[in-house]
Amino acid sequence: MPKMTGAQFIADTLEGYGVTHVFFVPYILGYTMAELEKRTRIKRILTHGEKAAAYMADGYARAGGRPGVCMAQMVGASNLAAGLRDPFLACTPLIALTGGPYPSSQGKHVYQEVDDLPAFEQVTKFSARVNTVGRLPDVFRQAFRAATTGPPGPVYIQVQGHWGAEIETCDMAAEGIVDERFTRLPPFRPEADGNSVKEVVRLLQSAKQPVIVAGGGVRSSRAHEELVGLAERLLIPVATSLNAKEIIPGDHPLLVGVPGLYCRESANRALLESDLVFFVGSRTGSQVTLDWRLPPFGTPVIQLDINPEELGRHYPNQASLLGDAKATLSRLIREIDPATADTRKDWVERVQGYVQEWRAEFNPNMQSDAVPIRPERICRELTAHLPDQTVLVSDTGHSGMWTGGMVDLNGSGQQYIRAAGSLGWGLPASLGAKLAVPDKPVLLFTGDGGFWYHIAELETAARWNINAVFLINNNSALNQEMQPNQEAYGGELHGDHGDLWRFRHVDFVQVAEAMGVQGIRVEKPRDLPLALDQAFSSKAPFVIDVVTDVEAVAPLAKA
Repeated sequence: MPKMTGAQFIADTLEGYGVTHVFFVPYILGYTMAELEKRTRIKRILTHGEKAAAYMADGYARAGGRPGVCMAQMVGASNLAAGLRDPFLACTPLIALTGGPYPSSQGKHVYQEVDDLPAFEQVTKFSARVNTVGRLPDVFRQAFRAATTGPPGPVYIQVQGHWGAEIETCDMAAEGIVDERFTRLPPFRPEADGNSVKEVVRLLQSAKQPVIVAGGGVRSSRAHEELVGLAERLLIPVATSLNAKEIIPGDHPLLVGVPGLYCRESANRALLESDLVFFVGSRTGSQVTLDWRLPPFGTPVIQLDINPEELGRHYPNQASLLGDAKATLSRLIREIDPATADTRKDWVERVQGYVQEWRAEFNPNMQSDAVPIRPERICRELTAHLPDQTVLVSDTGHSGMWTGGMVDLNGSGQQYIRAAGSLGWGLPASLGAKLAVPDKPVLLFTGDGGFWYHIAELETAARWNINAVFLINNNSALNQEMQPNQEAYGGELHGDHGDLWRFRHVDFVQVAEAMGVQGIRVEKPRDLPLALDQAFSSKAPFVIDVVTDVEAVAPLAKA
C-alpha cells in the first residue's frame, strides 16, 4: 500500500469531507497547513483568538449545514474549549483540533504544558487523543460521524505534541476513506414507527386548541416545508424557538412567534391556552418554555425528536415519535385527515388576534422617528429591507430579544442563526457564515457591548474581504444590565451604578476604517434604508453604526 505523511492524510481527509475553510491561531499542524495549500483548495483563516476561531467555525457550520473546523496549539487549547460552549449548546457539527502533551514529559513542568482534554469533555460529543499516526484514520472517521449524527455537536481531537508535528511527519498507509454520509446534515433520516405515528395523528386530530412548537432540530433536518405543511393541513398555530425562527415566514397566518424568555407575548398566550402541544425537534429547555411554565405542567404534550433521551425529558408525553423531523413529518402528513382542521378555525382566529394585539402594542416604537433611534425601528427596517436569501446572524442578550421577537423573515430563503449564550459570538460567527455561503447576503445584528469582544476580527474581514454587513445597536452600554444594577443600588438616583454597565461613546465607523473596513454612521431613522442598501451593494465588509436610545430595553417575557 502506498505511503503518505500524517499531514497529507489530514489535508486530504478534510477536503474529502467537504471542508472549504479552517479557522485557527498558530502555530498548530504547520505541516498540514502547508499541505492544505499544496494539495487542496481549503482556505486557512488566521484569527486573532482561539474563541474567535471556534465561533467562526460555528457560524460556518450553522449557515452551511456542514461541519466546521477550528484549531489551536496546546497552550491555547483551553481558550478553544471555552469557544466550544456556544456550538455545544446550539448542537453545531464542529471539529476542534489542538496539540497535546508529550507522553515523555507529562508531570515534569514542561513549559506551557497542561492536559486540556478534561476541559473539552464537557463541551463535546466525542473526544480522542491521537498518539500514533496509525490512529488518524479511525479517529477522523469517528469525529465526523459523531459531529453529524443524532443531535449534531462539536468533537475534539488532541494530536500528540504541542503543535502536532510528531504525528504529521510520520509515514502511514494511504487510507483515503471518506464516508460521504457525514459531510452534511443530516446523514440519516430514520422514520418513527407506525404505531406511534397513528397515536400522534389521533391526538392531533382530536385536539381543539393545539400548538406546534418547532425547535432547532427542524432546522437541522431541513424540515421547513414539512413542518409548515403539517400545520396548514391541520390548521394548527406554530410557535418557533429562536433556533427555528426561519422555518415559517414571519407573515404566515399560523405563526404566533417565539415563545419563552426571548419572546412575542402572542406565542406565550397561545401556549397558556393550548390543550395539546406538539414539540418538534426541541429540547424543551428553560428558554423556550420560560422555565417550564409554557405550556403549564399538566398540558398534554407530544414530542418528535432524533434523540430518545429528549422524549418526555421535561414534560410527560402522551405519545412520542423517535425519528428525523423531515421524514417523520412527511409520514404524519400522509396519515392525517385534513377534514378535522375545520374544528380549529375559531382557535386560529383567536391566536391571530393575539398576534395583532402584539403588533399594535409595539407598532408605535417600530414606526418611531425618535432620536436616538429605537431598536424596534431598526427591526422594522430589517424586515422591510433584508434581501432574499439573507442570513441574519444575531448576538445574544438584547440582540436576540430584538431580532427574535421583532424581525419578520418574509423573504425567500432567509435564514436566522443566533448565539446560544456567548456574548461577542456574533462578529466572528458572521464571518464564518459568509465564508460558508459566499453567494448569500449575511447581516450581523449586535450591540456595541457584544461587538467589543472580538472587534479585532474586523481586520480578518478586511484581510480576506469577507463582505458581511455588521449592524451595531450602539447605545454605548450594556444596557440590558441597567435595570438589575438600578435595583441593586436602590434606584436611579443612588450611587454610580452606571460605572457597571456604561461605555464611552465611540464611532465604530472610524474604528472600522482604521482596519480597512467601510462603514456608515446612522443617527436618524430615515437614513436606515439607504444605509442598508449601501451596505448590501458593497463588495466589501461593511459596518452600520446605529446610534440608539440607551433607555430602550427589550420587553420582558410574560406568562
